[in-house]
Amino acid sequence: MIEQRKSAKAFPHLILWISIAIIIFPIYFVFVASTRTSAEILAAPMPIWPGSHFLENYGRALSEGASNLGASAFTMMKNSFIMAMGISLGKISVSLLAAFAIVFFNFRGRKFCFWAIFITLMLPVEVRIMPTYKVISDLGLTNSYAGLILPMIVSATAVFLFRQFFLSVPREIAEASQIDGASPLEFFRAILVPMTRTPIAAMFVIQFIYGW
Repeated sequence: MIEQRKSAKAFPHLILWISIAIIIFPIYFVFVASTRTSAEILAAPMPIWPGSHFLENYGRALSEGASNLGASAFTMMKNSFIMAMGISLGKISVSLLAAFAIVFFNFRGRKFCFWAIFITLMLPVEVRIMPTYKVISDLGLTNSYAGLILPMIVSATAVFLFRQFFLSVPREIAEASQIDGASPLEFFRAILVPMTRTPIAAMFVIQFIYGW
């Protein structure tokens, strides 16, 4: 009975290992190709073991890059990192302030503002590409980090996430801070933001990957 259970468990594991091997092999094949010369890659069949040009090829890719790209891998990674960090921090900052205003301030058109932001999720990227480029071009921000980051720092998803979290914060906390003489910005900075560390961390990871 025990042997039948072991054999029944072994077959699914075997299928999983075979599936993993099928998925990993193309990645491994690309890695092997990156450690060999062009002549070795074009040879038939190409060896399946890593070559002796690992340091040379990766060093050239990081410092020089491909001739048709005009930039090294290090430069492209640096640009991607700056863009991802700018988008992540910008989106979180703007979305926190927007959600804070929508939840903790009573003003005319508050619900309309939230739904106007939320409805922008229905606009596909293709619709926004040309108008966004026109605005950035008119502002003279083309070929700059600001031109890449500023159009992306507004996020309806982040505003919605922080709004839902702020709605779960007891109103008594805000009222207690008012009694203690704290201004709205002091309440936001000293109480609300530390309470929102987990949603902020989750949103940072999502937006960093998106920005990269």
